[in-house]
Amino acid sequence: MSKELIRLRDCVMSYGDEVVLDHINLYINDKEFLTLLGPSGCGKTTTLRIIGGFLSPTSGDVLFDGVRINHVPPHQRTVNTVFQRYALFPHLNVFENVAFGLRIPKAGEDGRKVRLPEREIHQRVMELLETVNLKGFDKRPVSALSGGQQQRVAIARALVKEPKLLLLDEPFSNLDARLRIELRDEIRALQQKLKITTVFVTHDQEEAMSISDRILLLHKGKMQQYSTPQEMYRSPANLFAASFLGNPPINQIPCTWDHKIIEVTGEDWWDFSSVTPVLSGSAEGNAILGIRPEDLEAVEEGGNLKGTVTAVQTLGKEVYLKISGREHVLTACLNWDHDYTVGDHLEFRAKKIHLFPAGQESASGRGGRVS
Repeated sequence: MSKELIRLRDCVMSYGDEVVLDHINLYINDKEFLTLLGPSGCGKTTTLRIIGGFLSPTSGDVLFDGVRINHVPPHQRTVNTVFQRYALFPHLNVFENVAFGLRIPKAGEDGRKVRLPEREIHQRVMELLETVNLKGFDKRPVSALSGGQQQRVAIARALVKEPKLLLLDEPFSNLDARLRIELRDEIRALQQKLKITTVFVTHDQEEAMSISDRILLLHKGKMQQYSTPQEMYRSPANLFAASFLGNPPINQIPCTWDHKIIEVTGEDWWDFSSVTPVLSGSAEGNAILGIRPEDLEAVEEGGNLKGTVTAVQTLGKEVYLKISGREHVLTACLNWDHDYTVGDHLEFRAKKIHLFPAGQESASGRGGRVS
């Protein structure tokens, strides 16, 4: 059983009347990779800063190994942070940037300042540079490095002091898409190799899904869901969670539900009586029917719905189709094993459907109200 390392207990962060974080409760296990996910302004960086000691919560408790540390400053926590901006020293080379923290004297058991031997500093820095794929770069000026290489230096500098907890605040946001994918895979492999507890902040749901043990999804300072990526995707707690995860996003259709029959106004050829919906909350009466595009399967007969193709978008092995019924439009994500064209009349089987209460907020900006 995993040991709990960090706990936030009923944490609130407010500035005057503005509540930035609203009663956050979470725990982080030792050696776990946790991602704080959500749109800009949702409170994820504030949560990270509370964990790191850069902020103290207005109320609530921060526990580290079971000890309350609300007002313990960052330098007294066994935590290191990699920020969005690399914050490297431009006048120092790669080796000196990574070694900088190790050269700062520490208080020994007798209270006197103690410095690490230069031989140990050299060994630790060189081993870590090899770990982050920067072997041979030790004498290189940081100004001569690419963005991805500079980020690796920042990560090495954070890890060289062997913290119990590594905090990553959107570290890849300044990099191009291909390099982001490369570095996120490296970070996950490095975290598993070093077995270091990691908290990662991102607004990118694909990043969060690909590297996390668990995800905390935030919106407007409130917890929306706290679970594994698989659970969050397959069994979303609400419409926001369902619509924030997934590309293309989940289809949202106003409907009514009486615990037996789902009715979609205006769609005579849509019948979901053969599918048991995944329920999120009490969706009786007016509701929102959610169908992920990949859960729509084109069939010859026996489908749940019919529609006309109004747009085709090909993406490598997949094709996205816009399907129009009489009053509603859906997106379907299919294997590209057939040449679909605009005007095709198709029939689909819904392999899985979700139901949400009407009135919930969607990440797409569309409310869950039935008009």
